[in-house]
Parts: sequence; C-alpha cells; structure tokens
Amino acid sequence: GDDNSGRKVITFSCCRMPPSHQLNHTRLLEYLKYTLDQYVENDYTVVYFHYGLKSLNKPSLKWLQTAYKEFDRNCGYSVLWSVIFESLLTISFSVPRYKKNLKALYVVHPTNFIKILWNIFKPLISHKFGKKITYLNYLSDLKEHLKYDQLSIPQEVIRHDENLRRKRKGELPPVVKVPPPRPPLPTQQFGVSLQYIKDKNKGELIPPVMKETVSYLKRKGLQVEGLFRRSASIQTIKDVQKLYNQGKSVNFDDYHDIHVPAVILKTFLRELPQPLLTFECYDHILGITSVESSLRVTRCKQIIQGLPEHNYAVLKYLICFLHMVSQESIYNRMTASSLACVFGLNLIWPSKGTASLSALVPLNLFTELLIDFYANIFNSRTMPGE
Repeated sequence: GDDNSGRKVITFSCCRMPPSHQLNHTRLLEYLKYTLDQYVENDYTVVYFHYGLKSLNKPSLKWLQTAYKEFDRNCGYSVLWSVIFESLLTISFSVPRYKKNLKALYVVHPTNFIKILWNIFKPLISHKFGKKITYLNYLSDLKEHLKYDQLSIPQEVIRHDENLRRKRKGELPPVVKVPPPRPPLPTQQFGVSLQYIKDKNKGELIPPVMKETVSYLKRKGLQVEGLFRRSASIQTIKDVQKLYNQGKSVNFDDYHDIHVPAVILKTFLRELPQPLLTFECYDHILGITSVESSLRVTRCKQIIQGLPEHNYAVLKYLICFLHMVSQESIYNRMTASSLACVFGLNLIWPSKGTASLSALVPLNLFTELLIDFYANIFNSRTMPGE
C-alpha cells in the first residue's frame, strides 16, 4: 500500500513466522534484503506487526550475529540490529542503502521489552534515524499515517488488537460462533474450483474474471511501470470480488487504477481451492534446481504435460499473457524474473501448511522458465478452440 505521502509501504508480520527449527534463517535474510532492494531506491515506509513473535519462532542470537557480520562485511558500515524481533531488529535499516530513503518505521503492538531495548540502543543510533521510529499501540493509530484500507493485516493481529481494546475497557471477549459454510453462488468466481466455474459458464475453459482482467491489462496496462507489483485498495478489491461473485458486470475504467484488475487476477489465482499447477506437481517443481541448467526447460515441459486439460489451458492462457508483459519490461520494469517472484506462490503451494523460504527459489525459477520459454514449453499440446 501507500502512506499518506504516497510512499510505498512494506509490512512485516511476526505471526507469520514459522518455528525456528523449520525456518532457514539465511534464506530469510536473503528474502528480506531482496524485498527491500525492490523499493529502497525511492522513499518508503515500513510497518512492523510485533504480535506473534515468541521464543518458538524467534531467531537465535547466533544467527543475529552472523547476519550482523554479513551486512557489515558487505556494506562496510556498522549495522543497527534493534527494535524488530523482540531481542533485536533483524532488518538493517541503518545500512546506508536502506536507511537513506526509509522515511518512517511504525512498530505496532510493541512490548515493554522492545521499548526498554530501544532505550539501551538509543545512544548507538543517530538522532535523525531515531526520529523515524514510531510506536503504535493500536491498529487505528495507523490511519493517521497511511492508507489503512490498503494494508493486508493478518486476522491474528486484528483479533489481538480487539482483545487489547477490550482489556482496556474491562470487557470480556465475545463468544465466537462459527456459522456453517454457505454453498457457493451459481455465479461465484472466487474461492471455487475451475471445474465449478466451467460448469456454470457453458463449458468455457477460461474463467470470465481471468478473461476480463487479462483483456483489460493487454489493452491498457502492458507498459505500466510496476504492473502486478503495486497494491490496490483492499476495500475496492473486495467490492470487485463481490460484483463478480454476484454475476454483475465490472468496468475497470470506473476505478481509475490499473492495479485493480492486476490485483484481482492475482487474488483469483490465490483463492483457488487447489493451485493452478496442482498439489501433485509441487514436489516435482521443487526438484527443478537439481536439474542441469540445459535440461530445465525440457523438465518444465514434462511437468506441465501431466496437468489436467483444464489446468493446462488456463495456465497456457495466463503464461502467454505474462510473456507479453515481460516483453515490455523496458517500460514496465517487470522482467520474467520479477513476474515469477510475484506469481510463483499464486500458481503453486503445498497441500499442507505454507511454502518454506527455501522453496521460493525453485518455485520462482520454475515460473520464470515458463514465462521466458513460453513458446517452447507450450508448443506441443493444442487446446480446444486454438
């Protein structure tokens, strides 16, 4: 999302951190640096949701020391490890590359320990950098500083915030009753299977929401810088989803934001009950990095040949479009590699839990190969209507 000054906002949620023994912290450090490197050339803001950090998922001091040395060796400057992660912040915002354009760091739901730790480290931190850090006790405080409705805030954080407010008022938490799931509407597009959409749309293989978003972006979005990387208003996305699910027409011109159809396309893929590349392909895709470089395209081709016809048709339609986007990267800055980082986890994820950080490399590599070598990989299987 954006803050009130139009700067990009990067969020970090501790509650999404898996247990330390399941996490490759070296990969985590690489991922944090990679994410920041996409934005640090321009002014940006960071929001850190502290709730959910526990001894179970907290990085060890040994790793923090290793990370400190890594930054120090690469940057030639002393590195600040403070505030984020209850014992030390593990993002080095004091490194000149990251510090220069960081305009604000909001720490949401800080513990007393964090505040004490901040006072300990304060003498080591420049006064100018210290002024960038703001502690916020409640989510509502964020509304004063940025476009709150654009943030994707984990439900765990929202519930924690509600509990804090109730405790302040002396109220008891309400008894939560979970209603039975509703059957999908006949016109439902989000959260239902490709087969369901096909059956309700006269046997059409390509879902209407995908056809309409891709068609619109082909006409008006191919040369938009940062296409698929930028966010849109969460409320707007919910409104558009509702229209599609109710079978009503959507005119993207009404929203005056090219990133709305882009986010809708990603959301559609992410909310499929089973990933487009199917659970069965997950382990095969993870193995792509162990294949010799010259044979990887052939291996990609073999893997997708095993997809059901419907999944193959939708994947081919999508990758054809993403290949077109990558061909305009001189304007939109979205190379096949950049698009793979955005779409990898929207195309494939494990049947249980979430993909580990170590899985991101093969998943993104596989997606990048599909986009880069689209014509070669998809040339041997003709779909109905082609």
